[in-house]
Amino acid sequence: MKQKKSTVWSRIPNGVWLLISLAVAVALWLCAANAWPSVFATPAKVWAAFLSKAANGTLWGHAAASLSRVLTGFAIAFVVAIPVAFLMAWYEPFRHVVEPWIQFIRNIPPLAYVFLIIAALGIGQTSKVTVIFIAAFLVMVVTIYQGVKGVDVTLIKAARVLGANQFDIFCKVTIPATTPFILVAARLGLSTSMTTLMASEIVGGDKGIGMMIQQANGYYQMDVMLMGIILLGIIGICFEKIVKYMERRFTGWQETIQQ
Repeated sequence: MKQKKSTVWSRIPNGVWLLISLAVAVALWLCAANAWPSVFATPAKVWAAFLSKAANGTLWGHAAASLSRVLTGFAIAFVVAIPVAFLMAWYEPFRHVVEPWIQFIRNIPPLAYVFLIIAALGIGQTSKVTVIFIAAFLVMVVTIYQGVKGVDVTLIKAARVLGANQFDIFCKVTIPATTPFILVAARLGLSTSMTTLMASEIVGGDKGIGMMIQQANGYYQMDVMLMGIILLGIIGICFEKIVKYMERRFTGWQETIQQ
């Protein structure tokens, strides 16, 4: 494979690029705070709000509540999405029955049905986890299904010629070939879970980052609002890094093309 020519920009370490990106972001933030001081709190004020909320313990209570909802809803969705996706790929009657439901519901924004679920289950933990579960499941089941359907038939035929039974084909051909799609689905599912978290928390409850942002909006505490938004972004990046590590760990056998 022909390698790309090295440029001046490619020689700069990723850490340096990260610092440059952070510096540009802070500069734009300061410009926004200067242009709209009533809307954008300065970095110093947001940092002070973080220290205050962290010192009195309220921040950690909100963060723990949100993380438990996201991880619980995502975990249940992940466990359910894998067998459903395989059943859809292998059994045509099952796919014809279930796929229209999935395609219909996945086009409805979670904010539209969150009120229905809260009316049925209340404003407690169960309703919020259910909303996150539905949104994450719909994203993951479609992605995994596409991966299962895309398994190369030539590999399965070659395994049969070599004497592999159905169980061996499933474990040594189908699962490895589908693993990249499962991990992509996990990344999309976590991202969707974080997005849906806001929809589930701002409509009711007493704890959670979304509820903290909603309360700060009611009292016009823009520093707390920005702090909550930034915290959600940091949590999302951490989730993405974990999934990317798992991708490198479990799909290292794949040939990768460096861009």
